[in-house]
Amino acid sequence: MERFDVAVVGGGPAGAAAAHAAGMNGASAIVLERGVPRADRPDQLGPDSTDAAGILDYWVDIMGVDPEEFPDDVILDELDQATFIGPTESLTLESTGIDSSYDSFGFCMHRARFDDFLRKRAEDAGATYRVGTAVRDVNTSANRIAATDGGIAADVSHNQNMEPRHTIQLADNTDIGASVVILADGPQRQVTNRVLDTYVPFDVTDRLSTREANHIAYQEHRELPDAVAEEVSGSILFWWGHMPGHTAYPWIFPNDGNIARIGLTMPIGMTIDEVSNPESYPLLSADDDQLPRGSEYIERLLDQEYGDRYDIPEDFPLVEDRGKDDGTETYAISSTQPIDSPTEAGILIVGGAMGTTSAFHEGGDHTAMRTGAIAGEVAATGEIETYNDRWKDAIGDEILRNVAMADIVREYEPDDWDWAFSTAQSLLDDSAGYGIFDIDNLTAGIGAARLLTKYKRTKFRYRNNKYVQIRESEYTT
Repeated sequence: MERFDVAVVGGGPAGAAAAHAAGMNGASAIVLERGVPRADRPDQLGPDSTDAAGILDYWVDIMGVDPEEFPDDVILDELDQATFIGPTESLTLESTGIDSSYDSFGFCMHRARFDDFLRKRAEDAGATYRVGTAVRDVNTSANRIAATDGGIAADVSHNQNMEPRHTIQLADNTDIGASVVILADGPQRQVTNRVLDTYVPFDVTDRLSTREANHIAYQEHRELPDAVAEEVSGSILFWWGHMPGHTAYPWIFPNDGNIARIGLTMPIGMTIDEVSNPESYPLLSADDDQLPRGSEYIERLLDQEYGDRYDIPEDFPLVEDRGKDDGTETYAISSTQPIDSPTEAGILIVGGAMGTTSAFHEGGDHTAMRTGAIAGEVAATGEIETYNDRWKDAIGDEILRNVAMADIVREYEPDDWDWAFSTAQSLLDDSAGYGIFDIDNLTAGIGAARLLTKYKRTKFRYRNNKYVQIRESEYTT
């Protein structure tokens, strides 16, 4: 049986960052990635794409990797702004309002190439990758290897005859031994939920079931007419209040040339019978007896925005050599509140698997990489008991903002989005981006006071890490 100091389950941004950090801190690390085929990664299997691959300015600092390190083909479009479009009102942000070392508003990137960059970075740090076989199970021994002052890597080197704490069983009937396991298998948590079930006194799927905890995203890569490509270049666009569901919205993300990703996120399993006023949603039709499929939503969005000028199927063709399959891709997004890790068991959970990806803002690579890097470091140095405090210190403010916002808009309907965008627009004269929530001297009226008060009260309710869905004290190890 092969033995490593650190075994990472999942090779996306969180897993790759964990393997890189472990290697840089002297530990031997292996990444176990099942791998999926993609049209834009024709020569090898790799991690699943789990977001629309856009990064905001301050996310760069959370991510902890300078985009100057990226290969030239990773960044597809530099961003100047984000536009949020309601049924009748809209809001454009030219700043996130958060200090950042990155000069632009943000950028859109090619996710598969980004994953390949992160893999090479981890391998250069000494990590081993095994791609193409799934993890069946993780068995943990009661024989705990205690780290010395030299860290886990130093301790394991002196205990090669001891049974490894964890045995990872692979689908190819081989086993991997490891002192620490880092679970980075993304929002679907196919391995994470199975492992956590042995450490909690309840059925973990009661809180983290895929259908309840996640949203589903669907997107298409399309070539835009010249005039439309020029309109959307440098801007990410979101349509809120156009389709039903908590944090359900379509988007357009510009890419290179005239190509854009056009997609949406929506709850899993929602039915039209659950929608109280379907006639108020611009992308629903009076003839609908069920909610549209993702591809139908996109056709309706394009027809709504550009149908008076263009023939949509002809003028917005699919780019078939992009995405997972024929220019399209479907993937899960974790919209849960995050969870702690059972560190006493030598198990750390990172990225989408721990719930740091949020359907509210369709992003998670930055928090995935930061939590992965922290986990890899503490796994290598023998300080795993610090992990839950470390990740909260690093990304707690970001999580708190997004959990609070998602909570506020949970019951929003189309008119509520119009009111919110109109109200927020009136505040932008005094600040920018998230800065509107820090305004004390309000001049925008009662509506603004109501919006800001609700946001601050919601944040207060989640203070002191109350946004954590499963706490470390709930695990039995």
